[in-house]
Amino acid sequence: MMYWNGNMGVWGWIFMILSFVLFWGAIITGIVFLARSVRHGGQGSGAWGQPGWGGGTMPGGMPGQYPRPGPEQVLADRFARGEIDEAEYRARLDVLKQHRSGA
Repeated sequence: MMYWNGNMGVWGWIFMILSFVLFWGAIITGIVFLARSVRHGGQGSGAWGQPGWGGGTMPGGMPGQYPRPGPEQVLADRFARGEIDEAEYRARLDVLKQHRSGA
């Protein structure tokens, strides 16, 4: 439809140029991803050195995810942020320890 008597027309040229750019862009992108996966050995160390970006498995978690913190770590984080005071922190920590030893 775009080719009349040896003349492609403006839209034919635009389509041809865009197809060329998209084709070679896909080829170059594939080569870059392949080189990155080979260089990192398929491990989870991805961009900016953050684990999980490359799809690797983190300890105790699903692929590419960080492990969930335990209840004692959550409690320590709340204490560090100042959400609870020391007395409440120690009381809740004692309850967690009793629950763990009693179970």
